[in-house]
Amino acid sequence: MNGYLDYTGRDDIVSGGSRMVPVSTPSGTYRVWTKRVGNNPSLKVLLLHGGPGITHEYLEAFDSYLPAAGIEYYYYDQLGCGHSDHPDDESLWDLERCVDEVEQVRVALGLDRSSFVLYGQSWGALLAIEYALGRQEHLRGLVLSNMMSSAPAFNTYAQDVLMPRMDPDQLAAIKQFEADGDLDNPRYQQLLADQLFVHHILRLPPDQWPDPVQRAFRHGNDVIYRKMQGPSELSVSGTLAEWDRSGDLDGIDVPTLVIGAQYDTMDSDHLRAMAERLPKGRYLHCPQGSHFALYDDQATYFAGLIDFLCHLPD
Repeated sequence: MNGYLDYTGRDDIVSGGSRMVPVSTPSGTYRVWTKRVGNNPSLKVLLLHGGPGITHEYLEAFDSYLPAAGIEYYYYDQLGCGHSDHPDDESLWDLERCVDEVEQVRVALGLDRSSFVLYGQSWGALLAIEYALGRQEHLRGLVLSNMMSSAPAFNTYAQDVLMPRMDPDQLAAIKQFEADGDLDNPRYQQLLADQLFVHHILRLPPDQWPDPVQRAFRHGNDVIYRKMQGPSELSVSGTLAEWDRSGDLDGIDVPTLVIGAQYDTMDSDHLRAMAERLPKGRYLHCPQGSHFALYDDQATYFAGLIDFLCHLPD
């Protein structure tokens, strides 16, 4: 553990591991925020948060588990999110550009094949899949948490499985608010909380959601979310609506952990099948978890994640 806490010679020692990384884009250079925790030359995990458009904050639960396992990891607010720059240019919320941003962050942080593991949760896992398909030569390992490999398949699952579980009158009201574009209406937010969030996002009453989760949602960038995901919580209708990499998973040839959960918005059978399609795939199921299984099935989630990370082949 002394080595884990020894930051001698690290160029970010003066800032406690925090660093602003310059990122070149078609509309100029901006800065994104990263923060290193720990020191392990052979195992470095870059965390891609969900959304798109929320922040790293809900991933702070990692602090309770990864340091004790000696794993070096990096928080990272994607451009337009959290502590990073917030450019007013909607053309930047493009999947290909986001993948290029991850690559620029990797280079700036000095992460390479000897140690680099890319972790993504929800939208972050979608981004991680895209990164791996184009740049897997830089990866030692990959973690895909709570994200199906196809937006159309998710939409079908939401239509056929999630929505029929909801109160039909309240579901109709949710759809009407969305059709009217009245997404900031408190009644709409309450209906989503009652019918979706407490059953499939994080299985606690929203006023009991852990502080990091509440902060991440409070600080979210709705412009990014609504352009890429779309306005609805019940379907992907933005620029990601046709995204589908299910047929390409066999091209990812690095050790990969896929994490699913029993009560997730994402079909756990689909996620299990993803792990089977990946040449070096492995599946972790969280039987008490939802989309944020790292909170509502935390023991299962982190035990499985740490076991995977600590037994990666060299």
